[in-house]
Amino acid sequence: MEKGKLIEFRHQGERRLAVVDRPDGKKDWVVIDQQGQSHKLKPQRVEYEIPGGPYTVDDLPSFLGEVDQYLDPSSLEVAWELLVEDGETITPADLALLLFSGQSPSQCYAAHALLADDKLYFKQKGDHYEPRPSGQIEEIKHQMRVQAQKEEEQQGFIDRVNQALAGENVLWQGSDRLRLEALEKFILFPEQNHRQALDILQTLGKPGRTDETQNLLIELGIWQRHENLFLRRSAYPNQFPAKVSDVAHAYLTNPPPDPDQERLDLTALKTYTIDDESTSEIDDGLSVETLADGGHRLWIHVADPTRLLMPNDELDLEARKRSTSLYLPTGMISMFPPELATGPMSLLQGQRCVALSFGVTLDEVGAVKDFTIAPSWVKPTYRLTYEDVDEMLVLKIQGEPELPLLAEAAKKRAQWRKSQGAITIKMPEAIIKVNADDEVQIYLQETSVSRQLVAEMMILAGEVAGRFSQEHGIPVPFRGQPQPELPSDEELLSLPPGPVRECAVRRCMPRSEVGITPSRHASLGLDLYSQATSPIRRYTDLITHFQIKAYLRGGPLPFSGEQVQEILYSVMPSSKEATLVERQTNRYWSLEFLRRNINEVWQGVMLRWLREDDGLGLILLEELGLELPHRFDRPISPGDRLSLKVSNADPHRDEVRFRELLANEA
Repeated sequence: MEKGKLIEFRHQGERRLAVVDRPDGKKDWVVIDQQGQSHKLKPQRVEYEIPGGPYTVDDLPSFLGEVDQYLDPSSLEVAWELLVEDGETITPADLALLLFSGQSPSQCYAAHALLADDKLYFKQKGDHYEPRPSGQIEEIKHQMRVQAQKEEEQQGFIDRVNQALAGENVLWQGSDRLRLEALEKFILFPEQNHRQALDILQTLGKPGRTDETQNLLIELGIWQRHENLFLRRSAYPNQFPAKVSDVAHAYLTNPPPDPDQERLDLTALKTYTIDDESTSEIDDGLSVETLADGGHRLWIHVADPTRLLMPNDELDLEARKRSTSLYLPTGMISMFPPELATGPMSLLQGQRCVALSFGVTLDEVGAVKDFTIAPSWVKPTYRLTYEDVDEMLVLKIQGEPELPLLAEAAKKRAQWRKSQGAITIKMPEAIIKVNADDEVQIYLQETSVSRQLVAEMMILAGEVAGRFSQEHGIPVPFRGQPQPELPSDEELLSLPPGPVRECAVRRCMPRSEVGITPSRHASLGLDLYSQATSPIRRYTDLITHFQIKAYLRGGPLPFSGEQVQEILYSVMPSSKEATLVERQTNRYWSLEFLRRNINEVWQGVMLRWLREDDGLGLILLEELGLELPHRFDRPISPGDRLSLKVSNADPHRDEVRFRELLANEA
């Protein structure tokens, strides 16, 4: 190079023209660009040398003006068509002659600029350019169209985001959904690689933080303020597939044939269904039959959803995938489509309903004397709440003698199970409800005669189902529980009675187990037990119904023992995941409740140490039935009572801290 030479180089990716001013050292040069800025260049950074000269910086505006008149990218297509057949390579000077019929410095540089910017018709090979094959050009055009579409979609997404943030109604497009899902996954699974989500956030000018992204989705109306992240992270389906919904709708108007044509007609019996007022899936009812000898037979009628499905059909497989209905403070997500679960599958008052009925007579002490199981017709007489039944028992209503008989039988059963080693743990249980306006209520589950009555009848049906299945070699899910190693009487008596003592017993209880081999259930005091009273909302109960009903019909069993075990292997993990979602969701809303009631004073009792060395204990808020951790900075023992205020509660971070109040503050 020499002084006055006009050259092109790139600065931050941008093409620039500059005039060589002077050498700098042995190899480098100082150049001055069209903006009057000086640059130190190595020779290898020079992209192109313009012929002619010498030039000065003052020549650059007029030179660029001359160049502009030749910069028509469409002219490259003309040149390509002339050159592609022979496959000739050209230089910028050759192109200038071909297109402009001249090779002036401005024409040569214009040709260079066209070729350098071209990504379609020519590819560079050293100082020359080679025309691309037509097939390659079509592929590049396709890619360019795809890229242009992506850019258009992205810009449209940005525009719609800004419109939504401005409070405008937005109709999200299909391509938007993919971007929004990327943002959702970034929040739900932050440990994964989220390059796409981070790129989207950068494009929107938003920080790449999960909390900020969650706020963005809330502002956009994509998520609710209290979006259930635990449910979203789980594999539990939030909606039913279209094909399952189609089957459900079809069965409402045109149910399939009943596989049990000869059902036992028990519609003459007075039948009570007893549930919470909010319960919509009515899956059990109770009756009392007076026998010829003056004795009584108890009937536990269980809803029969298998009337509407077959093993391995669409409804069955969807229920198997879900494994259970999900009970959340915000509402229930059903194992079956709600229109079926709350309709023809339920035991509805005043309607002729199908059921699987367990008839049981008890001996003098409450043990099972004999039993029968039959597919049946029932007609629920009363739809009662637990409060209704408690009131009716207190008032001793003359027209309802069946209720006292049921209550007495339940009491006798509880005493008998206790004699068999049953272990009852009485801990306060919190019920958390959230309405449509996100108002949170927490109250204690009351222990009542009616609830104990229903619980005992359900346990009784489970014992009968287990005994029947064992006697006839029917593989069903049996539920057992190993015998616990309980604290000694001396240890228990050293603890304050009530929640502290009950908590100590609860800690010793092993997990229940489910399998096809009958085993003792320690806490129930039963030698064998198979849950069978909730087939609408628990898949293991549904299996038991399938198996027992098939045996009663004299037909082949739907599932072998190996198949039942395989199903349990798939169902139990999803059932545990559902339980975890329920627990986590309850925890979230309990902390949200405490956050909203930060000025309230709560009475608590210290239950036990979690980490005594760290001063971390477990406390029970007695009015709410909530068990929460608390770090003590003073000596304290299980059973000690304390007054507390919430100092901080953050449900999103799963954090809660309390401050103990002094005597004068409380």
